[in-house]
Amino acid sequence: MRETREQLMSKLATPATGLAPSLDEAPLRPFHLRVTATTFGANFSDGYALGMIGAVLSTLTSTQDLSGVWQGLLGASALIGLFFGSIILGRVGDIIGRQKLYIYNFVLITLASAAQLWAKDPMALFALRVLIGFGLGADYAVGPTMLSEFAPKRLRGILLGSLTVMWTVGYVIAGILGTYLGDTENGAYILLATGAIPALLVLLLRIGTPESPSWLISQGRVAEARSIANKYLKCELGDAANAPASTHTNHSDAYRELFSPSQAKRTWFGLVFYSAQVLPYFAIYTFMPTILETLNVPDVNLQNLLLNLFLLAGGVVGLWFLQNTGRRPLVIITFGIMTVALSFVGVFANASTIALMIPFLVYTFVMAGASNLTQVYPAELYPTHLRATGVGFLNGTSRIASAIGTFILPVSLDAWGLSWSMYWLAGVLLIGTLASIAWAPETKDSVTTSGG
Repeated sequence: MRETREQLMSKLATPATGLAPSLDEAPLRPFHLRVTATTFGANFSDGYALGMIGAVLSTLTSTQDLSGVWQGLLGASALIGLFFGSIILGRVGDIIGRQKLYIYNFVLITLASAAQLWAKDPMALFALRVLIGFGLGADYAVGPTMLSEFAPKRLRGILLGSLTVMWTVGYVIAGILGTYLGDTENGAYILLATGAIPALLVLLLRIGTPESPSWLISQGRVAEARSIANKYLKCELGDAANAPASTHTNHSDAYRELFSPSQAKRTWFGLVFYSAQVLPYFAIYTFMPTILETLNVPDVNLQNLLLNLFLLAGGVVGLWFLQNTGRRPLVIITFGIMTVALSFVGVFANASTIALMIPFLVYTFVMAGASNLTQVYPAELYPTHLRATGVGFLNGTSRIASAIGTFILPVSLDAWGLSWSMYWLAGVLLIGTLASIAWAPETKDSVTTSGG
């Protein structure tokens, strides 16, 4: 007989207190949804900000006669900021806690986004977008970390994976708006500044968010952690309360620990996995309108819209695989498919539009689903006292790869053409495939709601 919801809930609750026995076994609560929603909003803002510059860059290039160098710098600007924000503020999140960065980074993002309306000089726009990226870099480190430390284990994959779907939604909406409303210089700057709207909403929703109980436990502040767990999650701390307080507070020691014998294999895997995922993604989609125009594809706007819809569909479908398969087989299989797909784009670069678009659509669909792993895997690789540092480090280093790819691709297209540009991008994905076969751990059942 199927158990009722009340029977399931009673199994999770302890007889003495009526509370769930641990953070990991807590039933889904409204607070879980609140943290998820604000982290969703952050990823939407990130996707929107990064997608919009690609959508309006061709307009700015034509109206301001931007050189290839400036196109590359503006395309990579937020990624540069993301690198420094993730590396610097990720470690700060392990030292001072998640909650402060979780709120204040969006003050910076909101203000810098709005200021883009008046940044008519390329240097001013570049500087503001670096600041936006810096703020988003903090969220790349503490957002998934915070959510992974609040989310019950059985829901962690679907909740963290959904962050990438929301990123894709923001990216797709930015692409559509930029395509149809960003064809004038004033329109382009207005669209860039609209990134302040979702950022402000996220900021307002995050006010009042408590500190992560797992982080508090890692600092020996068990009473505070218990109070938050009881009030917001209606659960006890379970075995997490007995975890020893962390002594890892030195900045340089933390980064050395990422490459210690116990963590080095996971760190190297995370670094190669994340970088190989995002380098082709950002390079191709930042310059997708330019790529389609150089191919003389009929109705560029329609083809770009189709690719964006496949991007969104792939992200949604990918959630099912994320929830129902292991991390290791998923990362290996998707890397392999993407490698083959981009290789075929290179092969068919001079063929008919249909022959070219089919492997492009396959790559887009699979890449969007595989990208869900970038929000899940990093948070599962590290213990609590090192989690924000590790997640920030992997995010930051991946943004170096993204910025390099975004800067080099327009130069590569001019010098070598589409075929060879797709071949070297496929080579990056092949490296990711081989690294995953050699190093990818299975982390689906790992515990992140602890103070260890």
